[in-house]
Amino acid sequence: MKSIPITDVSSLKNELNKYKMGKKLEIPRFNQLARMAYMGRLVMTPLDPENPACKSFLVHVQEPLGMAAHFIELDEDLQDTILILDSEQSMAMAGIMQAGVEERVRWHEALNERDFYFSAFYRPKDRETREENA
Repeated sequence: MKSIPITDVSSLKNELNKYKMGKKLEIPRFNQLARMAYMGRLVMTPLDPENPACKSFLVHVQEPLGMAAHFIELDEDLQDTILILDSEQSMAMAGIMQAGVEERVRWHEALNERDFYFSAFYRPKDRETREENA
């Protein structure tokens, strides 16, 4: 096994600190990740849970599935990858993920309450007579 000589410990610490700060994404890439977050296709975990000063997150991007795979565009290098996001974008992504979950909950609740039978077979009398006269 080949060893790598460390000559400058402070530069190594600086590099590690850069990783701990995370990275900001450009607007188009942020929007792509936000779509995945909204659909629940991101897995986020704190980068260093033992260090309260480190607010960055590891983000695993899962590919869209089913119908979403046909409509949602995701750069090839973002598919099934792990990124380190800075604290500001991580918090925004978590909020987007929460909004997506809340929207899906409302949709499922409404679907559970929806009456398909009456919308398919019941027509009010005044509407039926107008359709017959037309």
